[in-house]
Order: sequence, then C-alpha cells, then structure tokens
Amino acid sequence: MTRPALIGDIGGTNARFALVTPGAFEPHDILSLPCAAYPGLVEAIRDYLERVGAVGDAAPLEACLAFACPINSDRIKMTNNPWSFSRAEVQEALGLELFKAINDFTAQALGVPHVAEDELVEVQPGEAVPHATRLVIGPGTGLGVAGVFPGRHAWIPLPTEGGHVTFAPTDEREHNLLRHFRNRYGRISVERLLCGQGLLDLYLAHCSLKGANPACTSPAEVTEAAASGDAVARDTLLRFLKILGDVSGDAALTLGARGGVYLCGGILPRLLDWLPQSRFREAFATKGRMSVYTADIPVRVVTAPWTGLLGAAEALHNEEVE
Repeated sequence: MTRPALIGDIGGTNARFALVTPGAFEPHDILSLPCAAYPGLVEAIRDYLERVGAVGDAAPLEACLAFACPINSDRIKMTNNPWSFSRAEVQEALGLELFKAINDFTAQALGVPHVAEDELVEVQPGEAVPHATRLVIGPGTGLGVAGVFPGRHAWIPLPTEGGHVTFAPTDEREHNLLRHFRNRYGRISVERLLCGQGLLDLYLAHCSLKGANPACTSPAEVTEAAASGDAVARDTLLRFLKILGDVSGDAALTLGARGGVYLCGGILPRLLDWLPQSRFREAFATKGRMSVYTADIPVRVVTAPWTGLLGAAEALHNEEVE
C-alpha cells in the first residue's frame, strides 16, 4: 500500500491539514483544527492523523508543512501563536523520512499554478506570457508578496518581503493619510495599510480627517458599514483597493510579472463586488511610461480555499524548495 503524505498550512489561529497521494496535487481528508486546542505542532498532527485514520501502517512517512512565520533555521517559532519547535525533533517524533517546512506565502505562490480556472475571478484582462514570473500578492493578517517562476523542471518560488516596502502616496488624500499614520507609527510600510488591521486603521484615519465619530471597531464592521451605505466606510474600502492597485502594479514591475498577477488571501474574495467599483485597475495600470506594460498583465482573484495546501503538495518533491 502506498502511504499518503501529510501536508499542512498553519497560521496563528488554525492549522489546516490534509493528505495527498504521492505524485498528485489534490488534497483529501482536509481538516482545520484550532491551534489553541493543542500545546504544540506534534500533538495537533497526531490528533489529525487519528481523526482521519492515518495511523500505524497507514501513517505518512513524508510531510510538507507551511507556517505563517520566517523559516530560517531548524528552530521555528510561530509569530501569532505560542508554538515553537525543532524541525528535527518533529521529524523524529512523527517517524518521518522526509519533512519540509516552508513559509506560508511561499506555499501560496507554489499553489497558484494548480488552482482551477473556475476558482479565478478576472479583475483585469490581459495576455499572460507563458514562461514569465507570476506575482502572488494578498492582504490578510499582513501583506504577503511572492513570485513564482516556471523553471525547466519545476516551479521556482521567489520569496520576498515586499509587504514591508515604504508606502508612497499618489494624491492629496494619501499625503494626508501618510501624515496621520506617521504621527502614530513613524515609518509607514504598505503592510501597515494593506491588511485586516490596516483596513480598520484606514477607516479610523478617514474618520479623523473628516471629523466623523468612528462607528466601527473591526475590519468586518467596516465592510458591513460600507455595504450598508456608510459614506466614510465606503470611502475607506475603495481607498484600500486603490492603494492595493498601486502596490500590486509596482510589485509587478519589480518582478517583471508578465505571467500574471494573482490576488490571494482571505480578504479579497469577500470584496469581489467592490473591485469593479474601485480604482484598483486604474492604479495598477497607470505607471507613466510603463503603463502599456502593466495594462497588458492579467490580474485575477484566487477564490480557491486551500491554495496553501496545493502549494505544500507542490513543494513536497520540488527540488527547488529546500
């Protein structure tokens, strides 16, 4: 019997696990477990394997797990939950012959080529160049930015820290926003604005600039208020998407992403109706002498729920991924 491999996408709140048949990319037996319910990674994995019956002679001998934190050494310390562990000790505890640990946005990038066409929503039409870099960018807890390049034998991930580049205002409103945020934080990165907390901070900044009393206390409330006709919340949401267009277009130029731009993460699939109303496309494409270049790049939102798991399956035997 061929044993399945274990794949996972572990964030600060939830650990998503699945099994995959060697040589395939379609995850099965997908479960999302709350990280807070377990003292550590090994305990969460053992519970998952028990739940799906992958124990004993059916236990995986190979695993690739993606983590929402830097992966630089044997020691991995999660950013937004208390899990901390040694990769070597996890491998030994689980009896794994192969254990790969990768960054969660590297997994997103590697998963994009395996997403089905019906799980992509077009934002900007264009002609993708077949053997060119693809940009994968997405606001969530932070702002993830990565590239993926079609190598001769496998997809090659291009990890970046592009979410931490400096925010550059393009009009008077954004100059005012920058002054507001500088007074509070000092240097302002694009991630400061383009994430869940950033959406709320943008709303509070708009309230301050307009002299309005804030009515929202969470990003979800901002989105709900905008849908209900609240003018400040609506302005905030449209500005959020406009700035995302600016940043995505700049990142596409930096990476030479003529293979396409893929907008990932949990926020944007909930804003699909807002994207056509926003200035995202205008901001993405308006790049002076390079506007023809950016206007021809296809941009799509990824609505697939398990892109990170697809990326972990790709990385499992991808020799370009350590």
